Amino acid sequence: MPDIYEAIKADHDDHRALLDRICDTEGASDDRQAAWSKFYYEVKSHAAAEEETFYSKLISKTWGQDVARHSVHEHQELDDLMEELNGMDMSSADWLEKFGKLDHDYRHHIDEEENEVFTQARKEVPEDEIDGYGERFLARKREERDLVDKKTARSLED
Repeated sequence: MPDIYEAIKADHDDHRALLDRICDTEGASDDRQAAWSKFYYEVKSHAAAEEETFYSKLISKTWGQDVARHSVHEHQELDDLMEELNGMDMSSADWLEKFGKLDHDYRHHIDEEENEVFTQARKEVPEDEIDGYGERFLARKREERDLVDKKTARSLED
């Protein structure tokens, strides 16, 4: 079973590949729609699981509070962009422009996590305190996947 860092990094690698795939598509093609849908559900469930497992652990440490808040704030900004994109025509110039922003911002976010947050966390959080968090993350992500539509509907109602 992967540790929390490996589990999150594997998701990030999948997300990068999906972003690349979306970039290689045109208009509202079936391929773009399929890649977008997979990206949307994967990132939504990933972010929720990451916040509930990894970032909840970091926020319990004084040094990690600002880091966790920053990352959770970025998750919200990215979520807002994804919701906007979800309601737009994929073949429009506006969709492409907004997707370009999402692509840039998300890659920046995951690079920051992998290169800065993980480095600090590995130094500060003893392995025995985070042992089993990779399994927790993956299990929570599976549960969260089934809640994405329900949460989105509730959010739109508010």
